[in-house]
Amino acid sequence: MNLSENHLEELRQAMEILENPGIVAKITNAIGQPLEKALEFLPKNVHEKIGTITEAALIKAADTAIFTMKDTPNTRPSNWWHKFGVAAFGAVGGFFGLPALTIELPVSTTIMLRSVVDIARSEGESIADPDVKLACLEVFALGGKSESDNASESGYFAARIALAQTMAEAARQFTTKTVADEGASVIVKLISKVAARFSVQVSEKVTAQAVPAIGAAGGAIVNTLFIDHFQAMAKGHFTVRRLEKIYGKETIRTTYEEMLRK
Repeated sequence: MNLSENHLEELRQAMEILENPGIVAKITNAIGQPLEKALEFLPKNVHEKIGTITEAALIKAADTAIFTMKDTPNTRPSNWWHKFGVAAFGAVGGFFGLPALTIELPVSTTIMLRSVVDIARSEGESIADPDVKLACLEVFALGGKSESDNASESGYFAARIALAQTMAEAARQFTTKTVADEGASVIVKLISKVAARFSVQVSEKVTAQAVPAIGAAGGAIVNTLFIDHFQAMAKGHFTVRRLEKIYGKETIRTTYEEMLRK
């Protein structure tokens, strides 16, 4: 089945978003120096701590956001309200630096996940569907990669394939349970895999906010760029999913990859 011209353009726009996130360049411009140089301000072993905090933040966000938002498909997302909330907590991170991460990241991640759910609903998704709930979490694995990835695993569909088996297992187990429930172990496993990719991008954010001169205003700007990144990933992801429902997954993937090669 051939895609209509409108749908081809939507897919092209989604592909450009999903394959060219550009978060590092945006943060570098915001702080006025390369992130590699900013790494000098981070304490040793901080990346391991960030990984632990990131996973805990995603678990808390999943319980708080996914299980509490109303199922209202095709409603307009409140992107600016979510940006404002994340910016406010980014100011805290910019002012207090790394010690504030355990407080700032769970709250910011919850707000970002609510924004992702909001965007999913705007694309016609039903948040009552377990598959959609998990697809919202999947967004945090997009636009980044884990340390074990190679170059061929950094693309959009490669990221989805890497999570596919765990996603399917989690969907079967995902009923009315919350992530903290004993029966939700596969969901926690999925979150761990997502966190491995998400933590790389969190490290970039924290690196920027650790610069002594960044201050509250700079922290707010970095966090605004951060949520803007994931709002874009969500828009691209749920556009692809919407088109997959119309034309089939194989048709959309084939067309997407053809566009990518041009």
